[in-house]
Order: sequence, then structure tokens, then C-alpha cells
Amino acid sequence: MKNITMHRILRALTPTRARAGALVAVALAGVLVSSCDVHGIYAPGTLASITVTPSATLATGTVQQMIAVGRDADGVIIPITPTWSVVASGGSVNATGSFTAGVVLGTFANTVRATSGGVAGFATIVVTSGPIANITVTPNPASLVIGATQTFTAVARDAVGNVLPMTPTWSVVAGGGAINAATGVFTAGTLAGSFPNTVQASSTGVSGFASVNVTAGALATIAVTPNPATISAGATQSFVAVGRDASSNIVAITPAWSVAAGGGTINAVSGLFTAGAATGTFTNTAVATSGAIAGQATVIVTLGTLATITVTPDPASMGFGQTQRFSAVGRDAVGNVLLMTPTWSVVAGGGTINAVSGLWTAGAIAGTFTNTIRATSGSKIGRATVIVTAAGPPPPIVALGNAAPNGIMAGTAVTCITGGLIAADVSVSPGNTITGFGPCSITGTQHLADGPAAAAQLDLTSAYNALAALPCPPANAIVADLGGTTKPAGVYCTASSIGVTGTLTLDGGGDPNASFVFQAGSGLTTAGDIVLINGAQAKNVFWQVGT
Repeated sequence: MKNITMHRILRALTPTRARAGALVAVALAGVLVSSCDVHGIYAPGTLASITVTPSATLATGTVQQMIAVGRDADGVIIPITPTWSVVASGGSVNATGSFTAGVVLGTFANTVRATSGGVAGFATIVVTSGPIANITVTPNPASLVIGATQTFTAVARDAVGNVLPMTPTWSVVAGGGAINAATGVFTAGTLAGSFPNTVQASSTGVSGFASVNVTAGALATIAVTPNPATISAGATQSFVAVGRDASSNIVAITPAWSVAAGGGTINAVSGLFTAGAATGTFTNTAVATSGAIAGQATVIVTLGTLATITVTPDPASMGFGQTQRFSAVGRDAVGNVLLMTPTWSVVAGGGTINAVSGLWTAGAIAGTFTNTIRATSGSKIGRATVIVTAAGPPPPIVALGNAAPNGIMAGTAVTCITGGLIAADVSVSPGNTITGFGPCSITGTQHLADGPAAAAQLDLTSAYNALAALPCPPANAIVADLGGTTKPAGVYCTASSIGVTGTLTLDGGGDPNASFVFQAGSGLTTAGDIVLINGAQAKNVFWQVGT
């Protein structure tokens, strides 16, 4: 009986149930084994079952090595090389039984299967969420104005994207404001700017972030620069307006520009200011407006640089050897009179001139000497023409005598209130007071209660009386304001007051010696300009006022 296996012997020894319910025991007195095999007395039977272990609880994405054990009907282990598969989802398994949990949570009964021949074994897998792998914070980025609030939300997920319950701790790590550590309510700070990854939500050592952009609040102030701005008359200055909120953050604006207190004009769009002719301080005159908010800047308009020199009289007529004092007035580009001390010279003959005082002496050659008188200051030149005649010009309508060299004569005092130029002498008699020089300037000599002043005062009185005695034709009676009219040479009169509002034009008719006399019984009120045309000269215009 060679190769008789142990399980067959055991089966032979196992009682069997008879159909009648009685047990029949068969006793074997002995078992003869004739084999010489020393490897054992058993041999496995046919594969009857497969056990798959473990039935495991796994976090999503984790790996578990599964084991399959085959047995025969008697439980004896039978070596097998199973085929692995997944039948009820929950993950995946490879050929060696390595199972990877999927992303869907739940219990997957008998899902891992090991098959050999027609026999199969199963294991159940419970898939649970993994640990927190990442935290997403929203909104990201968040844009807030200064002082505004934003509630942030944090969502935790495991490595495969499953949402996990979480109660984060909130914090601010890069500025921009403050946040409630428990609720995630963020309050923007007072500093505008971009704050990358500043809001942080943390749990179990994992953090998520969101960026915040803080923008400026409502416009609160406008600053205009430069302030003050010092500008020469006629020159330009570009102003700049900067808007800020209540926390001094810059707010973008497109202001409308205007002038509120004079001093010049301004481009309403660009803010380019052009200074006017009037000098002075114009407080808060450059205005930038945006909505209901305005900013201002002060403008100080000063005299410009020398642009022109005007020499008078021009032309001047005189006989051989006669003298004439010329005057030179410098102006800037907008006509403001500038202080100036010119150098005098003769360039086209006709006589000689004092280089300092401008006193001209006609020569002995008759003729017209065009632009022969020259007054120079820096690069600017003024000119005048001289007409020299053998007989000389007719005598003036009134002789000023010793008063002639004076630009101003006064009995008590002289005061200059604003900047100005007197291109002649100044005499005071019997008083002796003169103030305001500078800022005003005198190119001639001051005579204060001295002999020349007293002599000039006597001659002035004689001239005044002579002018007052001149006959006035009835047709030249002044009945209205002289502004806006043109008058030829002659004597004009009124028993009351003379008014000049606007422009009075005096027409010399081509005669450089044409004289104009205006007699006023009481006063003279001016608010305009006197324009001289066709040879009329200022030295031949007289205003005789009664009070």
C-alpha cells in the first residue's frame, strides 16, 4: 500500500452515520505502510477556500498589502498564486495584492477579491478621509477700502481633495489690517497697498493663505504744489494736485483748475498757470477741485525781466546848441515798469549826450537823426530820433523855468507807496520829507527844502498861474468823462472835476511841439490811460487842478 496518505487513514478511522442513525465503527488493527517516503504521511487536497486579510480601515490614498491564503476542505493550507481584483469599488489593487484606497469614503463590503481557479476569497475595506493636506482660504485676493471688513472662509481637504471638518485659527502675517482669530473677520488698516498671503488660516500644522489689496478711502484733501509759487509777470508755472484720503493715502483724481483771487489765468485741464501783469501776492488763488473737495496754492507775481526800453521824447526837435533831457523807461514782457539805470549814447550824430543823465546837446548841423539816441541796459536798447533845426522849436506854451528838471514837485512831502520809477529830479519846498525810495527809484537829484527846490517852487507857481489864465474856447468845455475820446492840441476846461475812465487819446497831428492843457476847477480823477499819438509828447501835456 504505497503512498497511502494520512488523511485517507483518518477518514477510514472516522465514524460514519448509517442510514438507520447507528454509528458504525470500523477498527483497523493495523495499517501496513510499505512505502519508504520520509516526507510525511499527508498530501493536500483540492483547493476549497481562500481567505483574504486584512479587512482594513484605510485613509484615502493609503496602501495596504492584502494576503490571500488557500485551504482544502480540511483547512489545510494550499499554496496559491491568486488573481487580484476589486469588485465593489473603494480603491484599486495590483497583481501582487497591493491595495490603494480611493477617494470615495465609505464601507466597501467584500470588495477585494483573490481568485484561484474557481475559488475566490474576499475582504472588506472601509475608506476614511486622510489628514489635512491643504487649506484653501477665500476670497483670494480680497480688495477692500481702508477700514472696511471682509469675512474669510477656510476649507480643509485631504491629499485627494476630500473636504474635512476644521475650526481654523486666523492670523495676519504680512500686514494690511487685523483679523478676528476665531471668526476670520478681517478689518483693513489705514495703509493702502498690496499685502500678499497676509491672511492665514491654520489647523494641525497646516496653513492656507489669502492676499489682500487695501485701496484708499474717499477723497478727503487736495494738496496743490508748489505753494506758494513765485512767478514773474507773464511767466508760466505748472501746478500739481495730489488727493489723499483721511489716512493720507493717495487718491487718484483728475481735478478741474480755476483761479479764485486773480494773479493770472490757468488751464482748466492741465493746471498751467500764466501770471498776469499785476504784481503782488494772490492768496489761495490757484484752485484744484474734485467733487466737493478743493485745494489751493498762493501765487506771488513779481516783475519780469527787462523786455523793452522806451526813450522819450521821440522825436525831439531843437535848435543848434539847445539841450533836452531824455528819459528811458524799462518794462517787462507785460508792461510793468522796471527799475533801470541805462547808459546813454549817440549812434547816428546830431549832437552829444551825457552817458549818465541823458542830457542831450544839439549840434550845429541841421537834419533828422533817426534813432540816434540810445539807452542801453544789458542786452536791451531803446532809441529816439532827434530833429535839429537852425532856428529851434517854438517856445513851450508855458515856461517851467527851474521846475523843468523835476518829475515831481511838492510843497510838504512826497511818498511812494508801490514800486515805481521817476526818471527826473524830485523837489520838496518848503517841506523836506520824502519816503518810499526804495522800493521806488529816482534817477535824478533830490532837492529837499534847499535853494533849487525853493526856486523851482516859485517858477512852478508862475507856470500854474499862467496855465490857469489861458483862454478856453467854449467848444472845448468838458461836459463828460474824457475816457474813450480823442483830443487834438488845445486848452480844455471845466468848472468842476475832470474824469478819465478808460483811454484818453491825445493826437499831436504830426507836431512834436503840440501842447495840451486841461483846466479843472476842483479835482482830477483818473482810472485809465493817456495814449499819445502822431508826435504828441508827455512833456507838453499839462493838468491844472484848482484844489
